[in-house]
Amino acid sequence: MTNLNQSQATGRSLVLFREDAVASSVQAVTSMAGIRNTNAVSFCENLGVAVIDAPPEELMANTRSMSDSPILIVEPERYVYPIIATSDVEAQADVSELEATWGLQVTRVSQLDPSVSGIGIKIAIIDTGLDLTHPDFQRRKIVTKSFVEDTPIDDVDGHGTHCAGTAAGPLRPSALPRYGIAYDAEMYIGKVFPNQPQPGQDTISAKDGDIIQAMEWAIASGCHIISMSLGSSSKPGETYSRVYEAVARRALNRGTLIIAAAGNESDRPAGTVAPVGTPANSPSIMAVAAIDSSLRVADFSNGEINPEGGEVNIAAPGVGVYSSVPMPAKYARLNGTSMAAPHVAGIAALYAQVTGLRGQELWDVIINNALNINLPKTDVGAGLVQAPKA
Repeated sequence: MTNLNQSQATGRSLVLFREDAVASSVQAVTSMAGIRNTNAVSFCENLGVAVIDAPPEELMANTRSMSDSPILIVEPERYVYPIIATSDVEAQADVSELEATWGLQVTRVSQLDPSVSGIGIKIAIIDTGLDLTHPDFQRRKIVTKSFVEDTPIDDVDGHGTHCAGTAAGPLRPSALPRYGIAYDAEMYIGKVFPNQPQPGQDTISAKDGDIIQAMEWAIASGCHIISMSLGSSSKPGETYSRVYEAVARRALNRGTLIIAAAGNESDRPAGTVAPVGTPANSPSIMAVAAIDSSLRVADFSNGEINPEGGEVNIAAPGVGVYSSVPMPAKYARLNGTSMAAPHVAGIAALYAQVTGLRGQELWDVIINNALNINLPKTDVGAGLVQAPKA
């Protein structure tokens, strides 16, 4: 079982079931656990995960006697946060961006023929929502769903609009430079963060169960790529979530690639490199580190510290990244592995379009075409993500 700070745990449990026993699992588990309130259980049937309003210790004690148990894993549910850089790195690019952002330049996106656009590919961005009034998204096919009770998809925070813009913003925005990658992809926006902090929290947060429900929705909707610039911090020596790993592996097997930000807890100038956070530390989720416009590791970017899981798989632009934000500001530069992950998601859509590859094969082609930037694998994985060759 993963060790958590009490401040991270919600008091509920994530329960993973065998894939061949999903249909009959919830009734059996809730009955054995003595749960009578159906509101105490939410079930992601396609992924075989339930969120049960009971602590893991109680649930395990009450279900241990079940014969031929359908339960594979019980873990504590935790709070999850948008991954925002807290370092003092200057949010400025030091290269010309008259036509396209530095991120699109160093990843070769700006060199592509316009026909390489992500057309026919579905990208899900699970985050704080999207400003649908933004002029750059007015004529796009966008499917939305809020997983926050009584809260519309509107993005009050701005984090989600920025990430969505990088992954799938327009070829010709209302003002240059171009900042979006897969501009013809179908966008699926899942809002999992409330507009205000939840009771007992200092900042906006979601729960693992909300994230997994959004992942299930995206997979059921046929999304080829899921981008998640969110997570919770990991401690040195801490292993990855077995529930997230199983969900990601099941998603890959169904043709959906999940990409997540590695986290921003490092302070490299002070000699501190923090481990990749959850859920990016799951082996079947592509973990993305951040680099700056000089192709150096961002000061805040987490690294491969923990021996079991926690690898960095690839790197992408994450310092001084220009993209869309809610009106009236319209555009802004932000720092973070949150900004790096949607670069990879957008480029994944381009590969999915031109190669027809899905799931694990799509993962492999992205990794195999990364640019070696002569930095440690523990910091940047395979290297800098690159768009398909023109």
